[in-house]
Formats: sequence, structure tokens, C-alpha cells
Amino acid sequence: MSPFPIVTLKTDFCVVGGGLSGLSAAVAAARRGTGVVLVQDRPMLGGNASSEVRMWICGAHGENMRETGIVEELELENQHRNPYKNYSIWDSVMLEIVKKEPNITLLLNTTCTDGRMEGNKLREISCWQMTTQKIFRIEAKLFADCSGDSVLAPVTGAPFRMGREGRSEYGESIAPEQADARTMGMSTMIVAREYPGERKFVAPSWARKVTKEDLKLRTPDMRNPGENFWYLELGGMRDAIGDTEEVRDELLKLAYGIWDYLKNDPEERDKNRNFDIDWIGILPGKRESRRYIGDYVMTQHDVSSGGRFDDIVAYGGWTMDDHHPGGFDAKDEPPTIFHPAPSPYGIPYRSLYSKTVENLFFAGRNISVTHTAMSSTRVMATCALLGQAVGNAAAIASREGLSPREVGKKRIRLLQENLMDDDCYLPGLRRRVSPLAMESRLESDMENAEAVRNGVDRPVGGAGNAAKGKAGSFLRYLLPAGREAGSVRLVFDSDLDRKTLPGEEAKLRRPMFHNLLLHREASYTPKTLVRDFDLIYKTAEGEKTLAVRGNYQRLVRVSLPGKASEVTLRILATHGEETARVFAFDVIEAE
Repeated sequence: MSPFPIVTLKTDFCVVGGGLSGLSAAVAAARRGTGVVLVQDRPMLGGNASSEVRMWICGAHGENMRETGIVEELELENQHRNPYKNYSIWDSVMLEIVKKEPNITLLLNTTCTDGRMEGNKLREISCWQMTTQKIFRIEAKLFADCSGDSVLAPVTGAPFRMGREGRSEYGESIAPEQADARTMGMSTMIVAREYPGERKFVAPSWARKVTKEDLKLRTPDMRNPGENFWYLELGGMRDAIGDTEEVRDELLKLAYGIWDYLKNDPEERDKNRNFDIDWIGILPGKRESRRYIGDYVMTQHDVSSGGRFDDIVAYGGWTMDDHHPGGFDAKDEPPTIFHPAPSPYGIPYRSLYSKTVENLFFAGRNISVTHTAMSSTRVMATCALLGQAVGNAAAIASREGLSPREVGKKRIRLLQENLMDDDCYLPGLRRRVSPLAMESRLESDMENAEAVRNGVDRPVGGAGNAAKGKAGSFLRYLLPAGREAGSVRLVFDSDLDRKTLPGEEAKLRRPMFHNLLLHREASYTPKTLVRDFDLIYKTAEGEKTLAVRGNYQRLVRVSLPGKASEVTLRILATHGEETARVFAFDVIEAE
């Protein structure tokens, strides 16, 4: 008998790992009515994006390729609430989106230690919560491993890979000649702060000695607010899981060593005299460890050819960014090679569930891909899309009594429609516009008004796909006789390129800064977003107006207080742009 209290929880869907992929999976499933337990082994959510690691959220390159859905909702919330890009506030933004969902039970500081299988299904996991000294036994119909290190692989016996495939196995030109256990390394980030006067630094005796020769292919730039020292990387030649503690210690020695060099080397100290350490990460940011084997293993060829999958549920667009396993110790080699990748390329659903464990999903850097493909799919905005896809799939599987594999075989189009309805872009597919909107008469004084019901909610291939108008312009649906609307779905322009007005510094491209310069300007909500609008609707009792003020989100759903036979959207103001753009205006039939 355990000397510690045992708490048993039963749920539809258990998500292990609270980084952006696990957070997105939990929120997506909960919003579609699924009971979720989210298990996170850290005291905060966000994983590599959190204040514990402080890696910025990267994603697809290219014009209008920014990821939408939950990750965009988070970033827009952060722009609104956190214009000075304070990491503690950013942590609260991620916590809040989970806490707002009544269907989610969140367990922080909780580590999965074991599990129980029945045949080829995972039935229960056991977890230890450090702060309360409780053991949680969580029974679930479905599980998702979003832990990064794939903690449920040894628990379930699910097949996985670790390290690099040999070039001949999948015919990948950028793979090494021979397979090996090497991975991309871990990094410890540094946040520096500039002060009005000189700040001195005395290195600890155990700091590593760093010289100019060590940095000939790695150039710190203290005037760059985006400098985060990502190239302080080690561990790729060691066990990326088993040796993490030792690698962390070496990274700390390296971090204090490079700071000693920047502050005290005769060639560096004058230009860095007013900088001081504000924060050094004690938790290494990992890039790679275990990768599950699913029904499909995505390869370099799939990335390079654009990933044209019938079961597409997400997309990538980061280059195949393959870090040297030697990391900082490979001083004569570039820290990474950016192998070209198209943006976007599709990612298939078949790479998001286990080949052998019938009820196990996964999302994040641990999906079913080769090392070379993972060098692109691993970045966090892409991982958030993968999590949202898994959360939506779990909602379907739970509601209809299906396995993850059966969702792909029987309900893939429903999954894709649900994702697009949640404002997740799926290249090559059009969202199904609400039947009521398609059957209603549309009136407007806006340019290109019909674009609001073309099923494409962003600019693509030179097509703007948005109705455009000034303040006071309108879109109106006249519903067929006897039909009534109960809600409205809107998609506004959040400037997916994060462009700024002429003469302004580009403050919106990175969700967070790193180097804290003395003179920093605040960020802001994208000026293209519609801020104020009215929904004017006709009911049996007459015309009514629902006023929405201070909006700062891209996807907006509004329930109408009454059933409407006519609905008008009137744009009143943006956050600064002269022209308002509306990508979608759907009226949803009242129940």
C-alpha cells in the first residue's frame, strides 16, 4: 500500500505534456465537449515557449504563412495584454486559456511514472505530483503523448526511433551515410538587460573558458533584441534523455563562460559594458529525442515535395534546420544547416497516432517522422497545429467510439472541416461555408464582398480572399424565408505577415523579445484587426443591435440573443489601419 494519497481520475482524453502541442490538444478537445486531463511535469505551461526555457515560437516561412488557430489566439492575446513582452505575463496567457475551459482538469508539477495496458490499449497512467505528494491514477479512453521525450513510449511499448536514419533507409539526401544515435542538442538561453551605466561581471570559478576562436561561426549581437544565444548547444553526441542533467550542467558552464567573454575580453568589454545578465535558463530547451512510429513515417521527400496528403491535418514551412550534433563543441562547423523546404507543405494525420497502441495519439516534435523531416516539423508553431489536430481528432473519436486510426479511415473529412472551422489553414482545401450563408442573399458596400463565403480565410497565391471597406461599411445576409440564424462566425485580418506602418520598427514578428535594450518600444495589437463592430439583426420582435467593442482576436464567434431572419455586420473601426478586411462572415442556423 502506498504511503501517499492516491487520487483516481476518469476522463475521455488524457494529454501528457503541456507545451504548445499538449496545450493546443487539450483546449481543442475540451472546446468540442470532451473531458480532458492535462498532465504537465513543470510548474507552468508552454514548454520551450515558457519562461523556463524562453525559445521564441517559430513556424512556416513565407508571405501569409503564419499559423492560425489556437497558437494565433494565444499570440494575439499576448500582443493585447503584454505589449512589453514580459515572460511572466506570457506564462499567464497560456495558463488562462486552459483554466477557462471547464472540461479540462489541469495537473501541474505532475510526472507520469508508469501505466497499465490491456491488450494493445493503454488504460491507465500513474503520475506523481511533487507539490502535493499525491499519486494520480488517470483512466482514459484516449491518450496523447505531447511530452516531447515520448514518456509513454516505454510505458506502452509503442515503437519509436531515436537518432538519425541512414541515407539509404529512406533515400534521404541530407541524412548521414550511416544511421547513428546522434541528435540535435539542447540549448540554454540567456536574457541580457541594458542599463544606463556600466555593469561588472565576475565569472564563477567553474565557468567554461570561451575565446574568440570558439565563436568564429557564432556571433553574439547584444544590440539585437532577438539575440537569445540559441547556439549555446550541447548534448547531441550523448543520450538526449538519460544524460540531460549532465548536459544541463555543461550548458550552464558554457553560458557563464560566454558571458565572461562578452563582459571581460579586451575586444568585447567596451561595447558590452552596460549589459548585465537578467536571466539564464536552468532547464535546457530540447530539440530532439524519441520519435514515435505511426501508420506513416514522413520523410525528407514528403517535405520537399510539398506534402500533398489526402489526410492533411496541419502544415509546416520551416526549413529543414539540421543542427550539428556536436553543437558548440564543433566550433569549425556551422551550428546548423538550413536545407530548403517549401512553405507550406502538408503533414498527414497518419503520422499522429501509434502504429501499435490502439488509443495513443502524439503531437509535437515526437511525431512519426524521420530525423531529417523532424528538423522542420519540430518548431513550436507547427507543433501547436499538430496538437490542435490531435485534440479535434480525439473529440471525434471520443464522441463516436472510434480509435485514432478509425477517425482517419472514416471521419477524416469531418476532422479537416472542424480544423478549418477553428481557423486552422489546410493548404489545398477550402472550408465548408455554413449552408445558411450560402443560401442567403448577400448585400454589401464593401469591395470583393463575395470573398467572405469562398471558404479561404487568408490571402493565398495572390488572391486576397477578403471583403475590404472603410469604417461604416457593411455586409448583410437576407435569410431565406422561414430560416433563422442563431450565431455568427467572423474571421478578421490579423496581418499574417505582421507588417507595420511605414517608418515603424517591426515589433510584431517575434511574440517575445530576449535582449532587453534600454530603449524599447511597446508592441501592439495588429493594426489591421477590426476593433469595433455592430451586429444588427432582425427578429420577430424587431431590429436589434449587438455592439462589440475592443476586439483584438482574428476568429470571433458571436451568439445572437435572439433568432434572426436578417443579419448585418457593420464595421466601425480597426486598430489603426484605414481599410478593414473580413475573410469570413458565416451565419449559423439556430437550433
